[in-house]
Amino acid sequence: MNSIAENLARVQSNIDAAARKAGRKPSDVKLVGVTKTIDIERIRTLLSLGVNCLGENKPQELAEKYTALGAGLEWHLIGHLQTNKVKLIIDKAAMIHSVDSLRLAEEINRRAAAAGRVMDVLAEINIAAEPSKHGVEPGEAVNFVEKLIKMENLHVKGLMCIAPNVDEPEKNRFFFVKMREILIDIKNKYVHNIDTLDLSMGMTNDYEVAVEEGATMVRIGTGIFGSRA
Repeated sequence: MNSIAENLARVQSNIDAAARKAGRKPSDVKLVGVTKTIDIERIRTLLSLGVNCLGENKPQELAEKYTALGAGLEWHLIGHLQTNKVKLIIDKAAMIHSVDSLRLAEEINRRAAAAGRVMDVLAEINIAAEPSKHGVEPGEAVNFVEKLIKMENLHVKGLMCIAPNVDEPEKNRFFFVKMREILIDIKNKYVHNIDTLDLSMGMTNDYEVAVEEGATMVRIGTGIFGSRA
């Protein structure tokens, strides 16, 4: 079994190669280390290797690990977020990737205002229209972002998707291209309202293809820590 350091080196090498293949700078791609179900000791190992951007699926787990590991880390909430759990992470998360409904956006906006902050968010797109996945339909993406932009305590930073779980990464290229096209549409329409636009897409099984198609954030857990129990 490879060490966390060996796995991380391989992942970073793959990201660099995919970025260069697409004519991009490797530094344009942020690695979000997914710590779902990972114990504090192994997370500390990852931090010692220079990764300080961590992604959690569950608000409760993010809150607990935030408390255990102290300040100075960049926590991203990447899993589905229920409105009644926003309060757990509103003062802890640097970014929420999974804004998938107006109701959720309104609650984040309300809680952020009360906390005296502006929350960085990504609009989640159900890019393959899978019934089991959250997110707005691709055709609704531009209108959805337009509504988010109007909320004073949200800072819309781009889009996120969870592509289908496939046996061949190449099968997801179509969806990553589609995400990039939606992002371009939004950028063209709201060029004065949005400064930087991120694309959070790609996980352990398909991140190289995602980077080739424009991902600025990849969310990797298994590729770093190994298979979960």
